[in-house]
Amino acid sequence: MLVGGLVLTLVAGFALGRINTSDEPTSVAQPPGAAAGGGSRDAAQAVSAGDGHQHGPGTGPHTHPGDGQDEATGTTVSAAGYTLKPVLRSQPAGATTDYRFRVVGVDGQPVTRFAVVHDKPLHMIVVGRDLGGYQHLHPTMAADGTWSVPLELTRPGGYRIYADFTVTTADGRGLPLVLGVDHEVPGSYRPAGLPPPQPQTTTGPYAVSMAGTPTIGMTVPLTFRVDRAGTTGPVRMERYLGAYGHLVVVREGDLGFLHVHPEPELVDGAVKFWLTAPSTGRYRAFFDFQVDGKVHTAAFTINLA
Repeated sequence: MLVGGLVLTLVAGFALGRINTSDEPTSVAQPPGAAAGGGSRDAAQAVSAGDGHQHGPGTGPHTHPGDGQDEATGTTVSAAGYTLKPVLRSQPAGATTDYRFRVVGVDGQPVTRFAVVHDKPLHMIVVGRDLGGYQHLHPTMAADGTWSVPLELTRPGGYRIYADFTVTTADGRGLPLVLGVDHEVPGSYRPAGLPPPQPQTTTGPYAVSMAGTPTIGMTVPLTFRVDRAGTTGPVRMERYLGAYGHLVVVREGDLGFLHVHPEPELVDGAVKFWLTAPSTGRYRAFFDFQVDGKVHTAAFTINLA
């Protein structure tokens, strides 16, 4: 059963699912330590998390090689020989902190060669353990491989921070990865309940509808249509980070981050993604879109219990 709630992961996007599979890797710097490292199994999982393909008109639900396996990423701090190393693991509630981290290779040296995907070399997603507090941020990297971005978290509690990126390996290959690390905000914590599934929600002046039927182990279409609240007819969607929308889906419990296949163009005025749900459970889907130069996020609950 598919549907939506309000506010709050792609990986692509953004897995972030990765939204535009036609992006060519572009190195932004030379690496002091960009060894591929890791075992073949991790590398294979990493590649499958970022591979993309297009679906022709009329394509219906279908399977791909590997469907039925757990394709959620971001549950580990290391994969394929790369590790996410934050400088701090906590911050005060309501304060803006300069959140800093590095991605290091098997040699312990920071990686500095990343491919530009959706106009950015790295996308950072923040989600609370109760699947609230979603943020999609874009850190900047210093010459020494340290990434930084201002981060404000208003509510105490536990959070998961994901780094969604494609590293350029020593042999020139692009290796997409989603790594995740826990982050804490001390204080009295009362988790918010997950909103029930609903087919429509509002964000700002917009009403957003989600349609589709997620099925475990099957790749199925999800479409998102944006209207002005109280009126009929779609609004004029704008490209944001190279695509008409970005979709991040996070699983309740382990906060597994799902890769989402998108379509590069609008389909009948709606943004269309392809989702493979790996397991039973509840998920929170975050749809980012841009209208009149401003980015909005609509959040939906998907219940596959």
